[in-house]
Amino acid sequence: MNKLDELLELTRELKGSDLHVSANYRPCIRVDGNMNFQTDYPTTTPQESHEMLYAIMPEHNQTEFEERWETDFAYSPAGGGRFRVNIFKDIRGTGGVFRPIPDKVPAFEELGMGFSDAIRNLCTYQKGLVILTGPTGSGKSTTLAAMMDLINRTRTDHIVTIEDPIEFIHQSKGCLVNQREVHTHTRSFAGALRAALREDPDVILLGEMRDLETTEIALETAETGHLVLATLHTNTATSTIDRIIDKFPGDRQNQIRTLLADTLLAVVAQTLCRRKDSGRVVATETLIATSGVKANIRDGKTHQLPSAIQTGRNVGMHSFNDCLLQLVKDDVIDPMEAYLRSVDKKALEDKFKQENIDLVKSVEEIDQFTGDQSAERASAEMNSPRVLRERAWKLATDRNTLARDGKKAVELARRALGLEGAERDADSLMVLAAALAQDEDFAGAMETVKEAMQEARAKGAKDRAKELQHHMNCYKRSKALPGTLK
Repeated sequence: MNKLDELLELTRELKGSDLHVSANYRPCIRVDGNMNFQTDYPTTTPQESHEMLYAIMPEHNQTEFEERWETDFAYSPAGGGRFRVNIFKDIRGTGGVFRPIPDKVPAFEELGMGFSDAIRNLCTYQKGLVILTGPTGSGKSTTLAAMMDLINRTRTDHIVTIEDPIEFIHQSKGCLVNQREVHTHTRSFAGALRAALREDPDVILLGEMRDLETTEIALETAETGHLVLATLHTNTATSTIDRIIDKFPGDRQNQIRTLLADTLLAVVAQTLCRRKDSGRVVATETLIATSGVKANIRDGKTHQLPSAIQTGRNVGMHSFNDCLLQLVKDDVIDPMEAYLRSVDKKALEDKFKQENIDLVKSVEEIDQFTGDQSAERASAEMNSPRVLRERAWKLATDRNTLARDGKKAVELARRALGLEGAERDADSLMVLAAALAQDEDFAGAMETVKEAMQEARAKGAKDRAKELQHHMNCYKRSKALPGTLK
């Protein structure tokens, strides 16, 4: 068994949600939402990473990767199982992320809290549009598969799926199921969706409303008497409505508002939270297209949708904060976890106060040098410029702003530059500048970035110089870098 297949087998054994293979890093497996570097494996060199990942790409994806420097496909290792794969380039080389696809399609009844009878009832409709939304890795594909399975078990219809790539494989039960993969069985989402109208479908699963053309055809398909289940990458149910409408030119938005109001059945937004014990649990926000919601969409009053959700509990609507609060009250997740996942943190804090729930806003630094690592190894890594730069960068730019520490980041970045043999290159200076900015020394950050830009230009690194110019623009406005963990 080759190294990659061995790592994928380990990912399944650990019940990990993702395997990360990155140049100049050890393999990393996400388990229960936490990233775990596999210390039993050596650091993967850029050449090893590229060769390992390029070898498993289908021919079409090799061509796409060479043109776009990123590609998606499904992979089945020799040891069994299927994985959704994304291969990409970053500043260190070629990287890949592998997400296991469960062998068994989950039953709707197994999805857990947040999926009310109102959502279950959506699977009984003959026509209309149901949108599942949430950030990458929030479980949308699992929810969609469970809804499809419920339809498959309870109806006698024709289901057509259009996915990129195909994840869960559905066996025909009560329904006939045809699954099509973009780039393998069809050229595009839009083309497959247009063709599906001539394939006698009752239900269409659309992996993603990726562009304007696909979105428009999906709306028209739902209007012409089909049930369409689709996904989007938005954070809340209400922002999903705005995202769909804003895709279209201004002179067409009134028409699209009317079309969306006429076809929409519901929007279900979701995210995954770490449980107190182990594993993860889903938190949801549900917008049901009642007559009042449809009127708000048609009249361009989407700002009133959050209020509609609050007053629509009797028909199955609820907000993220309502769901998060209930998970905390049920002792499933920690208040801090709920706070970090909330999109309206102030409102959630107010709910906590009303319920006398204590929220402690403190973040403990993760000790990367404990566990099975020896003191000698820890000492060696603490004297490694690369390790120190990585820790400084994380402390300066972590997406979770509560986990940032500018002073500590500056200390580590300067230590990395001061070690014997350390190079004062563009990357090291970039990290120091980010740390200085996080510590609110913007003048120092700008001077350091200037030096970094000179180093980058001297070595012909145009992309790095361009990135540094973006950093400079932030520091000129007295702002630290946004959350861009590398």
